[in-house]
Amino acid sequence: MDVAAIFGIDGVEPSLLLYMILPLGMVLLLLGMFGGSGARRTFARRIARIKVNHDPEPTVREVITARRQSNASAIPGLDDLLKRLLPRQDVLRLRLARAGLNIPVAVYVLTGVLVAFLSFVAARGLGEMPIVVSLLLAVVAGLGLPHIFVGFRITSRQTKFINFFPEAIDLMVRGIKAGLPIGESIRTAAEEVPDPVGEELKRVTDGVRIGRKMDEVLWETSHRLDLQEFKFFTIALSIQSETGGNLAETLTNLSDVLRGRRQLKRKVKALSSEAKASAYIIGSLPFIMTALIYLVNAQYITALFVDPRGQFLIGIGLAMIGAGVGVMYRMVKFEI
Repeated sequence: MDVAAIFGIDGVEPSLLLYMILPLGMVLLLLGMFGGSGARRTFARRIARIKVNHDPEPTVREVITARRQSNASAIPGLDDLLKRLLPRQDVLRLRLARAGLNIPVAVYVLTGVLVAFLSFVAARGLGEMPIVVSLLLAVVAGLGLPHIFVGFRITSRQTKFINFFPEAIDLMVRGIKAGLPIGESIRTAAEEVPDPVGEELKRVTDGVRIGRKMDEVLWETSHRLDLQEFKFFTIALSIQSETGGNLAETLTNLSDVLRGRRQLKRKVKALSSEAKASAYIIGSLPFIMTALIYLVNAQYITALFVDPRGQFLIGIGLAMIGAGVGVMYRMVKFEI
């Protein structure tokens, strides 16, 4: 592969350029990944110093400050650069937390850069596309693929949470009926129910243990999860703490409602499966036919990618396919 021709650089040894760029990207990515473990060790050391030099139990402000300071990458200066380039890091950090990915923002950004670089090399070296088209594909891949992956993780994690959450509420009801307070009942459910329900409930109990109010921790978890099911649970506990009443009966009714919502969602999914299958088939048919024509007569279809007029038509076709898939997606998506 002629690396100099790929990047439009003449007079540079191709192997030297390749050996310089690829290891640099891998080293930056690995440094960002392993920065999380070092940050956790730094956080543990700070908490240990707080315990020795101050009160036996750290205050809420000290714990939050130490946790915020430890959420950084291992590359000096990279976080300051990202603060200038990404002014709304809180939104991205919330998406990563919602997906269950305990990684710094720098790792996410470096992964996108690496994906964009590999996409550019593939487009120029394998597809022999023009440099402008290769740059456009690299930008789309670097921004889109990590975003799609995180979105997939969020959807998968929310689905698992909805499936296990009614069982967790049933365990809380049993604990309350046995005489345990709601905090201990939540802790018991966190130990018995699989993740992500157990993980999120454990965060709630940990927040209460360091002195935070349960309502505050529950609303923070509700904002992070962005699920109606957990918002119902948070509202039920908030109202019960203010007005009193039979909490076990309230949570039992809530568990029945959540099971009904889950059953209704599955019914809607079954009814809309035909429309989704049609959308998948129609959306993938142009790419399948292109691959088949390329296998039968590569010279016939290659002109479509090399000629500027063919590239323009490909862009229009992809835009129309994206619009059609988006319309069909909205038609089969129902809010329950």
